[in-house]
Amino acid sequence: MTLDRLLSPKTIAIIGGGAWCVSVAEQARKMGFAGAIYAVHPKQKPLAGLPSYASIADLPEPPDACFIGVNRHATLNVVAELRAVGAGGAICFASGFSESDQEDGSGSDLQTQLVAAAGDMPILGPNCYGMINYLDRAVLWPDQHGGAGVDSGVAIVMQSSNMAINVTMQQRGLPIAAIVCAGNQAQTGMAEIGAHLLADPRVTALGLHIEGFNDIRAYESLAQDAARLGKPIVALKVGKSDQAKAATVSHTASVAGNDAGASALLKRLNMARVDSLPTFLETLKLLHFAGPLASTKIASISCSGGEASLAADTAFGTPVNFPPLSDSQKTNLRNALGPMVALANPLDYHTYIWRDTEAMATAWAAMMEPHLALTLLVVDFPRADRCSDADWDCAIDAAGLAKSRSGSVVAMVTTLPENLSETIAARLIAKGVVPMLGLREAVEAVAAAASFTAPASTPVLMPTPTAPAQTVNEADAKAALHGYGLRIPISAQAAAPSQAADLASAIGFPVVLKGEGIAHKSEAGAVVLNLASPQAVADAAQAMPTERFLVEEMVTGAVAELLVGVVKDPAHGFVLTLGAGGTLTELLGDTASLLIPSPRDQIETALGTLKISALLRGYRNGPAAHMPAILDAIEAVQNYVLANAQGLEEVEVNPLICTPTDAIAADALLRRQ
Repeated sequence: MTLDRLLSPKTIAIIGGGAWCVSVAEQARKMGFAGAIYAVHPKQKPLAGLPSYASIADLPEPPDACFIGVNRHATLNVVAELRAVGAGGAICFASGFSESDQEDGSGSDLQTQLVAAAGDMPILGPNCYGMINYLDRAVLWPDQHGGAGVDSGVAIVMQSSNMAINVTMQQRGLPIAAIVCAGNQAQTGMAEIGAHLLADPRVTALGLHIEGFNDIRAYESLAQDAARLGKPIVALKVGKSDQAKAATVSHTASVAGNDAGASALLKRLNMARVDSLPTFLETLKLLHFAGPLASTKIASISCSGGEASLAADTAFGTPVNFPPLSDSQKTNLRNALGPMVALANPLDYHTYIWRDTEAMATAWAAMMEPHLALTLLVVDFPRADRCSDADWDCAIDAAGLAKSRSGSVVAMVTTLPENLSETIAARLIAKGVVPMLGLREAVEAVAAAASFTAPASTPVLMPTPTAPAQTVNEADAKAALHGYGLRIPISAQAAAPSQAADLASAIGFPVVLKGEGIAHKSEAGAVVLNLASPQAVADAAQAMPTERFLVEEMVTGAVAELLVGVVKDPAHGFVLTLGAGGTLTELLGDTASLLIPSPRDQIETALGTLKISALLRGYRNGPAAHMPAILDAIEAVQNYVLANAQGLEEVEVNPLICTPTDAIAADALLRRQ
């Protein structure tokens, strides 16, 4: 199945007669679509001045792309007829399919029938607005849009039609090559659409607005295509606040959840995730004009100390940083600015040289050195409806000169998004300077543009069907994981306090006593540590709300405690969560998530992002944990999951006690069907 004819049509057919269909015809003409536009209506009503054919069979040729503007039931027949005549594809505008299941249970059945009717003819939707190809001036769009034809640009695929309309209205200087709505993705998914768009040499980057992943394998294929083509992908993935994620008996599920899986998947796919629509557009713009950035090391230049401080604070807590000035930067800046300016990065160059274009260009170029990925020139322009911006021409010209002399990546950024017009953006672009709207958005765009590495070469372990699960007792859970190499303490199970005391003597003191069959043992008072005598063991057992016990050797010499957990996420696969363990798990919220399988080096990198990693490395001259043993333990858990995925819902080791010589699972949980 190819999308060539549907997304780059030479002929268009519009089926239906309502206001939406009229708008499709009008927008196609307005864009200057050069091909034939056919209208189809059973009563042959003219459509926006076009004569109508009574049926699809009457059309003079099979149309390349069709907009179906009839109700959901009639859409099924229209799709079947288009397929029969050899049409190139169709946009199914009607709603009332799977997205309406909560109100109308027949929606999914109708969607299944729609896919069957389409066969190998590609369709977008249903519940889909359409597409705009600004490269070929081809439009099937039932509303106004704010874009214009371009020779190259970024492609955007969105699940939300209304958000797609809003994106076409952007005034940020972002050249959009194409925007496509995916709707319900009944047949053709966002990944397939994105792969087709990326293959066009005129498309420089791809933006995806994702509500949910419908086909992980298709996204993995898209990621490989993007890597082969050297074209970056930016994702605006919604769902961080989803309250529907299932609660389970473990800590792992509460700290992993669906969004952790989504983040881990996007990172694995080498897609830069952003959290807002403005940052989404600014990142795509930066990538279009500059490509992926080599690092997050940048410089900021402004004529105000307030702006310099704001730039520094905006980047605080992000991967973006302002490295100290090099000796050559200091020398060149001092020669350009004289002794009255305090040299730093971010730089406040004062206003001494304002209006002196040559002096501004010299000073700005002095800051631009090869070790920087980007230089931000902070300039807010006056509003054109009430003020004159003529006095700011020097900044535009100086930016262009500094760019040409240094060969660096240069962006002019405003502190307020509205303080740079589309007209000024065009002037900056003509000089090779990237116009960026909003300091916060610019910093976030830099972080995203510098985050690309390479997609994972190993496919994600796909989630298995979900069914009711049972919690395996701790001793059996540990034994199962021990079979894959996880180190566990010496232990024994007891059915009475007296037996627990006898087993403790055999193991050797001190010991740990745990009550079995209790979730969240610490909260229930079912864990007692450092018991040093048989009587202490018997007394502790007597006080617990259970009659079954686990007696274990007491692991000493802990440097840190870790959480190692795996939760099956039905949308993304098996999520491996690493974090601060023991009682700190929920208190600190210090976690990192990966998808299984993940290689050892990425697991080690993820551990290094944790706050608790300082303890693992040896905090304040304390002993360091044995990192090979920790990695062995995590890989043992991963190997168990890989070998036992069918029926597995969850695994948790918490805490994994990390010592200078070992890593031992003090507690373990398994939930299986």
